[in-house]
Amino acid sequence: MEYRRLGRSGLMVPALSLGTGTFGGVGRLAAWGTTDATEARRLLDICLEAGVSMFDTADVYSLGESERVLGEAIKGRRDKVLISTKATFRFGDGPNDIGSSRQHLLAAIDASLSRLGTDYVDLFQLHGFDAFTPPEEVLSTLDVLVRAGKIRYVGVSNFSGWHLMKSLGVADKHGFPRYVANQTYYSLIGRDYEWELMPLGVDQGLGAVVWSPLGWGRLTGKIRRGQPKPEVSRLPKTADFGPPVPDEHVYRVVDAIDEVAKETGKSVSQIALNWLLQRPTVSTLIIGARNETQLRENLGSVGWSLTKDQIAKLDAASTVTLPYPYWHQRTTFTDRNPPAV
Repeated sequence: MEYRRLGRSGLMVPALSLGTGTFGGVGRLAAWGTTDATEARRLLDICLEAGVSMFDTADVYSLGESERVLGEAIKGRRDKVLISTKATFRFGDGPNDIGSSRQHLLAAIDASLSRLGTDYVDLFQLHGFDAFTPPEEVLSTLDVLVRAGKIRYVGVSNFSGWHLMKSLGVADKHGFPRYVANQTYYSLIGRDYEWELMPLGVDQGLGAVVWSPLGWGRLTGKIRRGQPKPEVSRLPKTADFGPPVPDEHVYRVVDAIDEVAKETGKSVSQIALNWLLQRPTVSTLIIGARNETQLRENLGSVGWSLTKDQIAKLDAASTVTLPYPYWHQRTTFTDRNPPAV
C-alpha cells in the first residue's frame, strides 16, 4: 500500500482508507449497510493485511453506532490504526446539538471518544460549514482540543473555497491549528472539486480525503447504458441525499471506462479509483464495503497505474462545461508567454 502525506502535515496516510458508513445500520443511512462488530473486525483484518490502516466515521453515521462498532473492531490494536471522525451536523434535539460552536464541539468529541473507546482521534473534521459560529470560536476550540491531546490533526468537509480561506486566515492570524485535510466529494462523474477547491488545496497545503469516489455507487460496474438498474443497490433508497448526476453523463463515463477495462483487464470500480489516485492533492480515497467481496474488489485499485492515453480518454468523457468565472480563467490565462515581437 502506498502512503502519502496528508496535505502539508507530517502525517502519512494510506492511499486507500475504509469508510465505516456501513457499520451499525441504524437510521436513514441503514441502506448503506448493517455491519456488526464481528463483521467489522473481519473487514479491518483484511484492510490491515493490505496496508489500509485509516478508518473514517462520523457521529451521525447510524446515530453513533458506526463509531461504537468501529471502536469494538479496533480493540487491542488502537496503535495500528488511524481514526478519522467528524461532527457538526445535528446530533440530538437540543438547540446546541448542532453546528461548530464551542458548546457542541466539546460535547461531540467527548461523546465520539467514548463510543470509539479511545482517548484521541488522529483526524477530526468539521462535517460542514457553520455560518452562525465565528471561525475564531471554532478554531480556538479546536486549538484547545489539540493541546488537550484529544485530536491530533484537524480538517473540514463540504466547505466552499471562501469558507476554507476565511478559516485558514483566522488560523494564521491567531496561531490556531491549520486545517490539513479537506474531506470532499470527487469522482469521475463529479469533478466540481477541480474548479476551486483543488487549486486552493495546492496553494494552501490541504490534502483531499475523497468521499464517495465511486459517485455514490454509480461507478461499480452495475450501471450501464441500456441495462436495467440493479435490484440490489443502495442507490434507490439513498439517491436523494447523494451527489446528483444526470444518467446520460454516467453512461458516457462508464462507456469510456469499459473501453479502458478491455485494455487493462481491470474492473470499472478499480479504474475509477485509480484515475483519482493520479489527481493532484489527493491524499486518500475513502472506499466503502458492505462485505469482503466488495472490499477486496476496491483494494485492487492500487499497485498499478493507468497510462497517459487512458487517463486522457477518461478525462475527455467526464469533462463538463465549467461555470463562470472558471471557464473565463481557463481561457484567459492558459498562455502566459508574451507574443513574439
